[in-house]
Amino acid sequence: MNNDPHNSMASALTHSSTLRRLLYEALATLGLDPTDTYRQAYQGAVLAPPLLNAREDHDNAPRFWQALEGISGDVNIGLHLGAVMQPRPLDVVGYLLLASRDLAQALESFVRFQHILSGGFAARLECEGEQARLIFDLNYRGVGSLRQQMECLALLLQKMLASVSEDGFALHGIDFRHPAPRQLSEHRRLLGVQPRFAQAHDALVFPRAWLGRPSRSANPRLFAMLWAQAEVELAELEENQLLNRVRYWLEVNLGVRLCDLAHCAKALGYSAGGLQRALAQQQQSFRQLHDEVRRLRAQSLLDRGVPIREVARACGFAELSPFYRAFRRWQGDTPQGYRTSG
Repeated sequence: MNNDPHNSMASALTHSSTLRRLLYEALATLGLDPTDTYRQAYQGAVLAPPLLNAREDHDNAPRFWQALEGISGDVNIGLHLGAVMQPRPLDVVGYLLLASRDLAQALESFVRFQHILSGGFAARLECEGEQARLIFDLNYRGVGSLRQQMECLALLLQKMLASVSEDGFALHGIDFRHPAPRQLSEHRRLLGVQPRFAQAHDALVFPRAWLGRPSRSANPRLFAMLWAQAEVELAELEENQLLNRVRYWLEVNLGVRLCDLAHCAKALGYSAGGLQRALAQQQQSFRQLHDEVRRLRAQSLLDRGVPIREVARACGFAELSPFYRAFRRWQGDTPQGYRTSG
């Protein structure tokens, strides 16, 4: 079931306009009029210009990426945009990457301040044996991984990391969550490897030893200043703070996969205990937020006339009886009684 993005009581997550500014340039390079492309994708809705420091509604982005293939007539438009995109620092995160000591510090900065770029990011660095994986999942309510966006982003991230490292950055592997397209020749040509599709995460794969590669533009004093500024900017983004991101993760995954503390913590870059402690500092718990999201979704779906069994499934209940018990605890009534009284 596609979940209504308006079901939630959480504030809407936001993203910076950095990617849209780079997209305007890349669309023009490919011979597509950027303003007209966006106007078609958003069906004539007026968009604010992508100004420096501007914030945009995160859940608006899928409209552009879902329409882009049809507008451009290019089944590999995401790859082709990424191929011509010229990565350059347009925000504090971009400058932090360039000033980093080495690739490890650059990726630490990206993961630490990912929510300045987008509240929907669930990025983290995983190391196992001799391999490192930069997971760069980007989630939206009611929408799966967007093929064109993630293929564009994979190329952009690869270029950004290559610009940091003195010895370049060639992928050893790449994973995508979306299904495999029919033709893969452009993927092999532009990414340098054949991706694996229908994986659990979107991820760039490279040798762990590369994390020690020095940056070609390392500047420790500038890095310290930029890190402090990034902390200020992150703290100011109330809509992208932890409580809303936990709610958002629950809204995206509820009824689709197991929504427990361990899975949520891993997706948001915490240990299970670390997430519990962080939530406790804000007088909340994962169980309270899980219950809140379930309750709000149940009420919304019942108000819309959705059959009770489907409501239970969409709220993450495998059986009706535990859903009935939970609903009575929430509302003091049965789902039928709530619907009748409404």
